[in-house]
Amino acid sequence: MTNNHKKIVVIGGGTGSFVLLSGLKQYPVDLTAITPVTDDGGSTGRLRDEFGFLPVGDMRQCLAALAPENGLLRQLLTYRFNKGWGLKGHNLGNLILTALEDMVGSEPEAIIHAAKIFRLKGKILPVSKKLVKLAAKYSSGKTIISEHKIETHKLKPEEKIIKLYTIPPASINPHARQAIKQADLIILAPGDLYNSLIANLVIKGVKAVIKKTKAKLIYVVNLMTLNSQTHNFTVKDHLNEIEKYSGRKIDKIIINKQPIPQSVIRAYHQQQEYPVKDDLYSNKKVIRKNLLAQSTYQKPQSDTLKRSLLRHDSNKLAEVIISLI
Repeated sequence: MTNNHKKIVVIGGGTGSFVLLSGLKQYPVDLTAITPVTDDGGSTGRLRDEFGFLPVGDMRQCLAALAPENGLLRQLLTYRFNKGWGLKGHNLGNLILTALEDMVGSEPEAIIHAAKIFRLKGKILPVSKKLVKLAAKYSSGKTIISEHKIETHKLKPEEKIIKLYTIPPASINPHARQAIKQADLIILAPGDLYNSLIANLVIKGVKAVIKKTKAKLIYVVNLMTLNSQTHNFTVKDHLNEIEKYSGRKIDKIIINKQPIPQSVIRAYHQQQEYPVKDDLYSNKKVIRKNLLAQSTYQKPQSDTLKRSLLRHDSNKLAEVIISLI
């Protein structure tokens, strides 16, 4: 990539970043994905517990997104075993990254080698080099430690997360700090508000560098609420939390205005999850577009974790973002 390419940094978890990166990599931009280090569920959690390495799940999804457009290669990186003693539920991409970590000694080094092997159209950086647990303090007075346990906790009426932090505290990966500092555009990806997005912002040093950077800060608003984290949250509620943890105002807010199919709404309703209400009205920072993917996500039977059924369209989202630079 040449030096005159605009530098875009995507901060978020695997699913939201996958959608953004898949669309943006088609344009002549310099892409960097920054991912959390707190994932401890599913295949990633098992590998984290057994090997003591940084979690690989979000990294793997970014790897698949940034790999060259090759259907079989992407399928290989996202393939999940549905049988086999010890293998069932594991993702092949996770195993590849874990093997690379074991060979070269660290996840950042493993990603550098993976970038060469898979000829990635961008860089992937863990937000920190330290293995930590995510912790949430709730308005009810309880505290939950573990990203997976936060994900599966069902909020009681009026209960909400009032503080998110890591145990132990961790500092920002210097390479991630440099990428944010040099960025022209920083995109806060859709996905789990606390587990995927704010989990990056609570790492020591992230807030400080975001406040100092001259980059535009863009937030892609979630399509649906999440009963474990954002029950009854409106767009404004999401925005308030992001601005609190990032330490600065968002420059542009991207909101889907396309009606969600009733069949999808009914499926989410069973989980007490609903479309995120747009209550920003005449806010001039808001960009409203039709951004829904044409089909809903089909989860493999071997995947035991809860996944988003409804997702943004990668190409439509990328068009909006590129128009901002």
